[in-house]
Amino acid sequence: MRPHALLACLLGLVVLLVTGCGGDGGSSPGAGAPASPPPSAALPPETTPSPVRTVPPTPPTLLPLPAKLPAGLIRTTGTKKVALTFDDGPTPAWTPKVLDRLKAAKVTAIFCVVGTQVRKHPGLLRRIVREGHQLCNHSWNHDLDLARRPVAEIRADLVRTNKEIRRAAPDAEVPFYRQPGGRWTAEVVKVAKQLDMRSLHWTVDPKDWAKPTAATIEKRVKRAARPGAVVLLHDGGGDRAATLAACQRLIAGLKRDHGITELA
Repeated sequence: MRPHALLACLLGLVVLLVTGCGGDGGSSPGAGAPASPPPSAALPPETTPSPVRTVPPTPPTLLPLPAKLPAGLIRTTGTKKVALTFDDGPTPAWTPKVLDRLKAAKVTAIFCVVGTQVRKHPGLLRRIVREGHQLCNHSWNHDLDLARRPVAEIRADLVRTNKEIRRAAPDAEVPFYRQPGGRWTAEVVKVAKQLDMRSLHWTVDPKDWAKPTAATIEKRVKRAARPGAVVLLHDGGGDRAATLAACQRLIAGLKRDHGITELA
């Protein structure tokens, strides 16, 4: 081989060695790029949140009903005359017609009104008062278990009902309270007394709420009425067509046989 050719081969070999074997110490493409993120194994482990269990509040324990009616209930007029009471109104379907019957007979009654009904029909409450009838608080929404609840709940219910009555008729007196269903406890009698209301029960219940015929209602009242009786009837809480139909003869008979009075 000629000397010039040999020299060229040697120079080519040197160039190949320099460019092909730079190693880690040389510059390489991407050497200035930011480092890759760490592998996922290096990240904090993801946690799955435990489901939140919502525990409903425990309802307050209801007091047991007493074996017999508590003391302090009004169960008589205190005279030979009887009293008529109408529960669960006022309602536009029946209360005006009952009022018409009472007005025609020239007698008055006690209306045991429910707070939610007074809120819906304040004009009927005003008519009851205007025509000389007495008022009785019959709870806010006819809660049969109200007397068994904590005293604070009983008080709040009765106060709320009285406020609604007086919103409709600011000067109205509410001298009585009647426990829905007659399910009395000593506690509700005490709360009513603290609110200047006497607890009004009854002695004659023809069960007109069960919708017997008008003749049956009239017969039951006539048979059970005694001097001083407090008669339970309804102008609300459902269809009272039979009660209304019984009223004309029933009222006339009680007025004739005993007389009908307010409660003192």
